[in-house]
Amino acid sequence: MKFHVDVIKGTGSYFELGILEATKFIQTPLYHSHINRRKISIRKYDTDLVEAKQFYDEFSPGLWEELEGVASVLEWPMDEVFHEYSGYQQDWGKSGCSALMKDGFYVRNYDYHPKTYEGRLLLWEPKEGYASIGTSGRMIGRIDGMNEKGLVVGYHLVNRRNPAKGFICATIARFLLDSCASVQEAVKMLKHIPHRHAFNYSLYDAEGHSAVVEASGRGTSVRESVTACTNHFQTESSLTENRYHLEESKKRLTMVENRSSDRMLPNEAFEFFNNPDHGIFKRNYSSWSGTIHTAVYIPETLTMLFGLGENAHPVTIPFGEWLKEKRFPITKIFGSIQSNELFEHQ
Repeated sequence: MKFHVDVIKGTGSYFELGILEATKFIQTPLYHSHINRRKISIRKYDTDLVEAKQFYDEFSPGLWEELEGVASVLEWPMDEVFHEYSGYQQDWGKSGCSALMKDGFYVRNYDYHPKTYEGRLLLWEPKEGYASIGTSGRMIGRIDGMNEKGLVVGYHLVNRRNPAKGFICATIARFLLDSCASVQEAVKMLKHIPHRHAFNYSLYDAEGHSAVVEASGRGTSVRESVTACTNHFQTESSLTENRYHLEESKKRLTMVENRSSDRMLPNEAFEFFNNPDHGIFKRNYSSWSGTIHTAVYIPETLTMLFGLGENAHPVTIPFGEWLKEKRFPITKIFGSIQSNELFEHQ
């Protein structure tokens, strides 16, 4: 199955960025899928607009204006846009994801189901808040990303059991990218954000600091100077959050950790994660855990290596240069997976 990602570049106010992303969004088939999804999601969870706006005001005030920009294009009432895209009290499907952070780079596989993939890579520069590069999730959210300060964020599902009152992973990642300059600042925010589901958040920054925050509605635990992360908690106080079957997650973690002591270059890390022969790349698409993209972030140079599907030739994206010159000619990135599962964004 061949597929693509649209590369979208945006600068301006948060409201203007919301207009841009929604304008691009309604031009894709995924827009009609989201309209159909509304019939289900409106029955599945409730949102408190006033309560959640207080959190937006605290963690990233401009994002509320971005939602207003989205609403102006979709011509939906603000409460409906908020319900669908704010990330507050929403649900998240099961997924995989592996990460390695060392030697000045952060590499990650995003493992999920093709039909949920939005197929957008955004280079985003709001007038207020930090600029960032990353893949889109739930409209304003991010699947993974790096901001202009060199902070890199990724997440890894641990469990959806016993959801609490709070935000989903994609929105939390956007909060961190917009407002935090370092691992230390991101850890502090993650301790304070209300979490809907149990997730690992893997973090890396320009100073070479790394951490994994084990977060759920019951609390957070922090493991500092961690080089590898998959889909289970390891802190003693958090073990009850884990799923019952951890063998596959532990196996991937061991494979990643076994390479963590080897000196690697970013392109070597990309190949290790993207080549199925090494065991990190996954083809379990029908089980919601097949690898869709591989991303390498290099904070020192603000560079990203990005590839779709398996054995991809990574595209080098000089985000730091784009911030200065606003020139990057690529508008689409292509790849393929060994699956007949359909992508709804194309």
